[in-house]
Amino acid sequence: MVFEAFGNDTDVLNIHGDALTVTNDPVRIVITGTLELTRDRVGLKAALALQQAIGSVVDVLQADPSLPEHIVDEPPAPTGTVDNPFV
Repeated sequence: MVFEAFGNDTDVLNIHGDALTVTNDPVRIVITGTLELTRDRVGLKAALALQQAIGSVVDVLQADPSLPEHIVDEPPAPTGTVDNPFV
């Protein structure tokens, strides 16, 4: 599977079974787990999968000319009021 960073919010890349999980989202990429890279073909396969995922993230970020300094994690402030349904 080729990991396309920020492409959607459904792709999850599992590296070395599920030792390391890379979760896709249009706004953020979340990497969780612990990955041991061994000096063998299994370690090489895991390292190449990690390199591809990180490379995709870097490529997308560098290609975005309107990349903000920081994303806003707060929801927008309310713009009006609503009647209390419990009164």
